[in-house]
Amino acid sequence: IVVVGDVMLDEYIWGKATRISPEAPVMVVDVDRYSHVPGGAANVVNNICALGAKSSVVGIIGQDEPGTKLADALRAEGAETSGLVELPGRPTTRKTRVIAHSQQVVRVDHENRTSLDSATTARLAAHVKRVTCDADAILVSDYQKGVVSPDVLAACVRAATNRIPITGNLKPHAVSAGAQFTVITLNLLEARQTLGLPTLDTVGEIEAAGENLLRRTGAQNILVTRGAQGLTLFSKGTHCLHVPARPVAVYDPAGAGDTVITTMTLALTAGASATEAVVLANYAAAATVKKLGVTTVSCQEILDSIE
Repeated sequence: IVVVGDVMLDEYIWGKATRISPEAPVMVVDVDRYSHVPGGAANVVNNICALGAKSSVVGIIGQDEPGTKLADALRAEGAETSGLVELPGRPTTRKTRVIAHSQQVVRVDHENRTSLDSATTARLAAHVKRVTCDADAILVSDYQKGVVSPDVLAACVRAATNRIPITGNLKPHAVSAGAQFTVITLNLLEARQTLGLPTLDTVGEIEAAGENLLRRTGAQNILVTRGAQGLTLFSKGTHCLHVPARPVAVYDPAGAGDTVITTMTLALTAGASATEAVVLANYAAAATVKKLGVTTVSCQEILDSIE
C-alpha cells in the first residue's frame, strides 16, 4: 500500500501533576519519561504494517533530528521510505503531547503549513508515479500540512487509473471533482465545511450531505465518521448504511480515523465489499480507542473483538 500525505512525529512527555505553579494558574508536570511514534500519514503506514501488509510512503520531512527519528521509526516497522523528500529550512511536523495521570494536559505543535513550491510538488508527484508501479492500493492521508496539493492528488488518481483501489482521509480543500476515489472518509465537521452547511446534525441532513458528496467528487463511496454515533457509508446506486459505534469502557479517539481508513483500504484490496470493509473498520476503531494516545491494532485484536 502506497501512503501519500503529511507525515509527522508524535512525541509524548509522560509525568505526574501534583501541584499548581506559583507563576501562573497552571499545573506543574514532573516528567517521568519521553517517547515518540510516527504520526499523521506515518501513523497510517504504521497501521498498515501492524496489520501485516507492506507499505511505501511519499511525503516530506525536514533535515532535522525529528525527521531522522521519524524515518528510522518507519524503516524499523518495515516501511519503504525512499519517497520521503527532505526539505532544508522546513521543520518536520511534530506534535508534542504532555500526559499526566493518563490524561492529555496540553499539546504543542511544531509545523509549517505553507504551500510547497512547484519543484517540491513535482518531486512528490514523480515519487508517486515511481512507487505505485507495483502497488496494490494508494492511500492519501491529508492533514493539510502542504503535501496533498491538487497536482499531487491528480498524480495519485492517475496512478490508480481504475487499476487499484485509491482511498483517502481528505480535508475539505482537497475534496473536489478531481477526487475520484474508491473511498473518501470525512468526519462530520469536514463534511459540513466541504459543503458549506450551517449544520449537519440530523440523520436526514447527513444522508443528503452524503449523496451531495458522491455527486461532487465522483467517488465510488463516501464514509462519514460520526464519533460515538458510528460510521455512515454512502455508495453509488445504493442506500446509505449506518454502522453504530462499538461500545467501549475507555475512549481516546486519537488516531481512530487513521485506523478506519487503513482497515478499509486493506479490506478492499483483499477483495471485501465496501460494506464488509466498513464493518471491519468499525471493529478496528473500537479496538484503537481503548488505548491511550496514537496507537495501532493487530489483526488478532480485531478478530478477538468480533463476537
